[in-house]
Order: sequence, then C-alpha cells, then structure tokens
Amino acid sequence: MSNAVATAPVEQCVVPANGLRRRLAPLWVGTFLQGFALWVPVEKLFMSEIGFDAATIGVMVAAYAALIPLAEVASGILADRWSRRGVLMLAGVALVLSVIVGAVSWNVPTYIVAALLCGLYFAMWSGTVEAVVYDVVLEETGDGEAYERQIGRVRFVESVALVLSALAGGWLASVLSTRATYFLTVPFVVFYLVALRRFCEPRLHQVSERTSLREHLTVTYRAITHRGRLVPIAAASIMAAMILQAMFEFGPLWLLTLEASAVFYGPFWALLVATLGVGGLLAGRLRLDRPVPVAIVVLVMLASCLTLTSSRDLAALTVAMVALTFLLVVIGIHVSQLMHDAVPSTIRTGVASGIGAVSWLVFTPFALVFGAVSKQFGVYVSGWMLTGAVALAGAALVWVRHRAPLR
Repeated sequence: MSNAVATAPVEQCVVPANGLRRRLAPLWVGTFLQGFALWVPVEKLFMSEIGFDAATIGVMVAAYAALIPLAEVASGILADRWSRRGVLMLAGVALVLSVIVGAVSWNVPTYIVAALLCGLYFAMWSGTVEAVVYDVVLEETGDGEAYERQIGRVRFVESVALVLSALAGGWLASVLSTRATYFLTVPFVVFYLVALRRFCEPRLHQVSERTSLREHLTVTYRAITHRGRLVPIAAASIMAAMILQAMFEFGPLWLLTLEASAVFYGPFWALLVATLGVGGLLAGRLRLDRPVPVAIVVLVMLASCLTLTSSRDLAALTVAMVALTFLLVVIGIHVSQLMHDAVPSTIRTGVASGIGAVSWLVFTPFALVFGAVSKQFGVYVSGWMLTGAVALAGAALVWVRHRAPLR
C-alpha cells in the first residue's frame, strides 16, 4: 500500500506553446471573477442590519476560523494527491453556496452558516492557488525564481476585482440595498468555474510514486516541524496571515464606531483590498532578506497600530490600515516564496495548507477575544491586541532574516 501507484485517470490538457503568461491566463481570469464580490464592502453593515454586534461578529469569525484549519489541511492533501484545479473548483462551489445563503439570511444563525461555507472556500483556495502558481513557474522555467512576480500578478488581478467590486458594491448598496449586492455577485462566481475549466494545471505533484495517506501526512508534518529553516518561515507566515485576516474582518469596526456613512464603506474597502495588488507587485522589490528594509517595515507597522489605538480621524485611520495591510501582504508573499523553495512539489500544497491551518487556529481565539473586548471597551482598546500581534510578527520576520540566506 505504501508504494501503490495512483490508479485514477489523469486528465490531459494542451499546454500553451508560448509560455508562462498564456498558461496562467485562465487562472488570472478566474481569480478576477471570484474576487468580484459586491457584498464584501458592505458585509459588516448588512450584518448589523440583521442583528449582529461586535461580540457576535467575533463569534461568527471564530466559528469559520475554527472550521478552516481542518478543511485547509484536508484540501491541501487532496490537492497534492488528486487535482489542484479540482480543489479550486470545489472552492468555487462553496463560494456560490455561501453567497446564496448570505443573500437569504435574516438572522445571525443563518448568516453564520453562510460564513462557514465561505470558510470552506478560503480553506480550499489559499494554499492551493499558491502551489499551483509555483509549480507552473517550475514547469515552465525550471526554477522558482519567478514565483514572487507571478503570485504578485495573481494578487494584483484579485485586488483589481476587489477594488472595482468595492466601489460598485458600496454604490449599489446605497441605491438598492445591502442584500442586493449578494444576489448580484452570484453570476461572477459561476463564470469563475467556467474560466477554471480552461486552466491546464501542473503535474509535478503526480510524477512520483504514490505513497499511502499515512506516509504522506507524516512527510508533510515533518517538513513543517523538523526542518530548521522552515520553522521561522512558518512562524512569520502564521503571524502575518492572522493579522491580515484581523484587519479585513475587524477593520470596518472603526467605521462603525465613528458612524461613517454607507457611501464611505466602498472607497474604504477599495483602498484596503488594493493593498493586495500593490503589495503583490512590489513584494519582490522591498528586499526583506536585508536588515534595513526589515527594520523599516516593522517600525511602520507598529506606528500604524498605534494610530489605530488613538486617532479619531477617518482619513488617518484609513491610511494606517492601508499601510499595515500592504506590508502584511508583502511579508506574506516573501515568506511564501521561501516556503515553496524549501519543500518538494509532492507535498507543497499540504505544507502551505498546514501552515495556513495553524494561522487560523491562532486567529480563532484572537477573534473571540477581540470581539469581546471591542464590545466591552471599544475598538481603540482592542487595537492594542493588534499592536502586540504586530510586535510578534516583526520578531518572526527578523528571525527569518537571520535564518534565510541572501538572494
């Protein structure tokens, strides 16, 4: 059993003859379509309309954050042993169901179901798309040097979709209703599934003999915990992902506290998600393998957090959140490159998903406490939790800098 060869038929596809860009083009199109989420910029506003407060938002976030680790590990192993494109398509199905359930939700429990389905989407999408891009780069160029640039382009396409949908979603919510933005998002996710059918996935993870599931899990676990170089990379990745998720989930609470108008939510969210694209394009240029850029990044992140604990000015808060999320995206892509360089293709998705799962496990109690503190004492007090988390992320980044070689 341990040396059994896979018997499942492998679907063949025609690889584009003229290179990396055409190979990734269907993935870019699909990424844009799944990222065009009209409901996202007004989600917290919609949730407040159906009965959520800061504490129940924390419970909801913790609920799907608790689900994601199990789903992410399972989907990572499935992607390595079956099909990465197949897992990305399952992610699309989960997203369609999530948006539909959200659209028809009238109370807190129903919307939590939508959030759990969205959690499944996040679990199946995140680590899988990184592994897909890295392996396509490896198949087309022979090494992983172009990965940061190519995953940066994927993030840029996703952020363009999020920015456009944020602006459109905020406007549509003011003209129609927040609920209408959910219904209008469904067609875009359906077309994402159509686009993904055109993507020719890499096969590097299928070229070797298939091992048993137990052996596969053992190798994946040892790759994360027993490789000295990977431990600091995993620590930095976990902290950056946790804080980034907290910014997207709880950032709008500052707007609610200051009673910002519904029209402001669209531009605010557009700026926030634009950092995914700008950070993706600039990730390889900040040289986080050098001490001075690392020190500057950590200091700017801490200054942004201190602004979130003190300022009552919407413009200043927005600038602080944008700066913080931008730098977290850059850190995430940098350590992702180091992680993929350090592991073989046969366990790449499993390792990425395993690290992602741990970040969600850490995020779950953080979300519960953050929501409770925000309700009891306000977001300016809970902002100190972000400051502490950023300090730990900065320490992990310095650790990575000392353990990883210069490139």
